[in-house]
This record gives sequence, C-alpha cells and structure tokens, in this order.
Amino acid sequence: MVFFIFFMAALVTVFAAVKLSTYADVISMKSTWGGMMVGTILLAGATSLPEVTTSLTAVVIDNPDIAIGNVLGSYLFNLFILAVFDVYYRKKMLFTKTHFSHIYSALLGICLVILVILSFILPLQWSLFRVGMESYLIILFYGIGIYMLNKTGGEQLNDEKEVFSDAAKSVSLKRAQIGFVIAAIITLLAGSTLAISGDQIALLTGIGSTFIGSFLIAASTSLPEAVAVLIALQLKNPNLAVGSILGSNAFNMLIISLSDAAYLQGAILQFVEESHVVSALSVCLLAVIVMISILLGQKNVLKRLYILPSIILIILYFVTSYIIFVGLP
Repeated sequence: MVFFIFFMAALVTVFAAVKLSTYADVISMKSTWGGMMVGTILLAGATSLPEVTTSLTAVVIDNPDIAIGNVLGSYLFNLFILAVFDVYYRKKMLFTKTHFSHIYSALLGICLVILVILSFILPLQWSLFRVGMESYLIILFYGIGIYMLNKTGGEQLNDEKEVFSDAAKSVSLKRAQIGFVIAAIITLLAGSTLAISGDQIALLTGIGSTFIGSFLIAASTSLPEAVAVLIALQLKNPNLAVGSILGSNAFNMLIISLSDAAYLQGAILQFVEESHVVSALSVCLLAVIVMISILLGQKNVLKRLYILPSIILIILYFVTSYIIFVGLP
C-alpha cells in the first residue's frame, strides 16, 4: 500500500509541476521579470516545496540523515537532470542559448555547499540557540547572492527577446499568478505525502537512511524540477530551464538552515553521517562542470565536443550513487 501511495503522490507532484512551469513561463513573458529571474527565484522556490516538507518531516521523526541527504541528493539529481536533457536535446545545444548570468547562480550554490563541507571537516563546531553557525552563514550568503543575481542578471535581461508560447498567449498574467499559487499549494501537499511514504519505504527496505535520503527520496522530490525543465525546453525557454535548476539548488541549501532550526537536539550537521561529505564534494564538482558547459556555450567553442561535459556529469552522478550505496571505507 505504501508503494501505491508513493506512486500516486509522485504523479500528483508531476501534474502540479507541469502547471507551475506553464504559469511561470507566462509570468516570465508578461511581467517585468525575464526567464532567468523567474526560474531562479519564483519557479525554483515553488518546485523546492517537496524538499522542504521532506526534510522537515525527517527532522520530526528524528532522522537528520534523510533531511540532509534529501537536500544534497536533490542538488545532485537536479544537475543530473540538466545533463540528461542537454544530452537528449544535444542538437539544440542548450548552453549556447543561456545567459552568462547563470554562472552567478552556479557560483552561489557552490559557495553554500562549501559552507556545509567546512562544517564537516573543521574540528570545531559553533552554534547559537542550537543552530549551527553554518546555517546562519548560508542564509546570509544566499541573501547577498540573490541580491547580486537580481542586479547583474536584470541588466543582461533588459535585452532579452523572448517569443510568446501558445500558453503565454492564451493565459492572462493575473490568471497565471493565481494558478501558480494553487499549483504551489498542491505541490506542497503532494510533497508531504511523498516524504512520509518515502520514509516508510526506507524502513521497509532496510537500506541506509543516507542513501535513501540522497537518492530515492531526493529523486522523487526533484520530480517538479525535472518536469519544469522539460516543459521549459518544450516552450523554448532555455533560461527558465537552467534558472529553475540552479535556482532550486541554491534555494534548497536554505532547507538545511530551516531543518537546523527545527532540530531541537543541536546543530543538525553534528548528528549526521560523514558520508554526506561525498555528496557535498560531488555537488561542487558537478556544479563546476555545469559552469564549464555554460562558459563553453557562451564562447561557442569546441562544438564537436559540446556534449562531453554533460556525459562526464552523468557518469560522475552514478559513481557517487555507488559510493554512497556501498558506504565509505
């Protein structure tokens, strides 16, 4: 029964994500925001709602490994999604049609993950009101990063010439805004169900919480991002596709701070397995590969080897999955 509930919750999540993507496309076309900023902030926040409910649920049931594994695993899976679609649509050369501003989104995400890595490797652990200092720094860095993104990204997007999709032409801005809010609420409810049933599956299978959180549940809660990218690409809005992934990744790091605040035993990163370092390091490596893809796309060089970075990223994702599954030596 729990597998059926999990499957149905996943279907509802996908349906809601389709609506989120479509309405976000309308908002990006008919508002003063462009595809990059809508994807990085609005769509990213909404499609990250399942991750929020999953991690908070894990905190409530006192399973911090699922909470942290879900965040880092979702980050990994999101980059994996981007690489898979880049390979599938390789003839369109996705990264040659995206703004350089996405480099800043990727850098922001990497900086936030580095804070998490440092909290694992530094011998001293600082906390304030049972919340680790890294959580406060994540919030601070995220705020500064989004401000800089809005400033630098907005300047480049002034020259953006997007073509209205059929959906954008037929839906008013007000209807899109209302529909977006409703779809976000449905995503939140479906994500909660997905988290609870996913946790039960973890208990039934007996597989380690780190692996379950980092890959099974993370992949499930990342379904909105996967659908968001697919729909955005079908709508010929590559900035929305890339922005939703990189924006979701940066936003997801805030979930660590939220989970830390909700975890009453102390700084949450002090109560999780060290194997999460593997995920965090892999996140940084894969994010750097995405940055390289964007840079090569901007320079429009090495056309024959264009797809190579995405193929390497996909391989590294499966290598990381295997390492975490078998466990650290």
